[in-house]
Amino acid sequence: MKKVIVIGGGISGLATAWLLRDKARTAGVELDLALLEKEERVGGKIWSIKADGYTCEWGPNGFLDSKPQTLELCSAIGVNDNLHRSNDNARKRFIFSGGELHQLPENGASFLKSRLISWPGKLRLALEPTPFIAKAPQGVDETLAAFGRRRLGKEALDKLIAPMVSGIFAGDPETMSLVSCFPRIAELEREYGGLVRAMIMLARKKKRERAEGKAVSSAAGPGGVLTSFREGIQYLTDALSASLGDAVKPASPVVAVEKGQSVPYRVRCADGSEREADVVIVAAPAFATADMLTGLDAGLSGVLRQIPYATMTVICFGYERDRIAHPLDGFGYLVPKKEGRSILGTLWDSSMFENRAPEGKVLLRSMMGGACFPEYVKLSDDEVTARVKRDLKDTMGIDVDPSFVRIFRHEQAIPQYTAGHGKRLEALGAGLSAHPGLILTGNSYRGIGLNDCVAAAQRASDEALELL
Repeated sequence: MKKVIVIGGGISGLATAWLLRDKARTAGVELDLALLEKEERVGGKIWSIKADGYTCEWGPNGFLDSKPQTLELCSAIGVNDNLHRSNDNARKRFIFSGGELHQLPENGASFLKSRLISWPGKLRLALEPTPFIAKAPQGVDETLAAFGRRRLGKEALDKLIAPMVSGIFAGDPETMSLVSCFPRIAELEREYGGLVRAMIMLARKKKRERAEGKAVSSAAGPGGVLTSFREGIQYLTDALSASLGDAVKPASPVVAVEKGQSVPYRVRCADGSEREADVVIVAAPAFATADMLTGLDAGLSGVLRQIPYATMTVICFGYERDRIAHPLDGFGYLVPKKEGRSILGTLWDSSMFENRAPEGKVLLRSMMGGACFPEYVKLSDDEVTARVKRDLKDTMGIDVDPSFVRIFRHEQAIPQYTAGHGKRLEALGAGLSAHPGLILTGNSYRGIGLNDCVAAAQRASDEALELL
């Protein structure tokens, strides 16, 4: 019987453990599987907190159904019937700029009518498909900011790209790597010579192949419908944990992964206990993984510590619906840094998922901090509340106190794929080649979203099964 230890009980660790066990059964491989989680609860940053009739997501609030990985996992564990897709409001997304909310244009006509980008900015964008735009620098890990200025212009960078980066990564476009954060965009430029040209060519290709019963991806991004569960996204991690049963060991913080004697690896826990394993899969954040591997390989630990994390404060406000004049018919809005607000943006959670607030009430979830404002995570509850109230008044005209407030702080919330991230991944791959049976997975490496974590879990479980 092969011994496998998975370290980390977030979505990455839970999905990896479940998939590996399922594949091992199909392959006829007997496993002694243990998942070690340092906290009393599993789920990691996925945590749906219920209070006073509200459902507040501590971390992510769902996944897009445009990619198959998470949907396939949901089907495999039998939770499809509980899937809850956001309503059509989620298609409408806004940017706060110049004292008002602007809906993001969905087509060329609405873009021309929109006041989000000035006419000089629109003219600069119109130059994107022309030969006047500089080509991507060779051999340089270009930042998102450099790419935005080069291809789209400074105004598009400030009002479109920067808010998007803060909304997805809580990141700073001046430091984030284009190819690591948005590899598809870098690929489109290389293949088609520009984004507008890529969109035109892909639209033609899609029309042609649709007639043949095929489908192609869009240049506009992954698309899809935001999907969760009626009970909150934690329903997924709870279901995985329940299916794994006694294999899940909460309150088991790992302090070191070491070379074993009778088997390849020995895992030491904080309580002094030790476990042996043929394969160890670490699904913890990069900084925690670095601490565990220090004694095994100082070089690997050093590379892992080079992956920075952004802070994040999540603020949930509940209101009586009839006291808010704003229609709230959308996903929410992001705020460009140049607007000088404290929040990065606000999601209208109860507009997307109607069961997130009690009858007659609404739930707004604001984000504060990120890579540009790491110090905000240290603000007191009173200061956080005051800043969010001020920003909601200025952005949405809300001039009443919330009847419900919850504040969640994340000191190390989201990994930052800064320039040089690809080289760091290469170094990790080279270092891991000296330690067969040691596998790293999670959102520190090749995608931060829930779909990315499940896709990484698929790769990690395949690699582990091949080794076994």
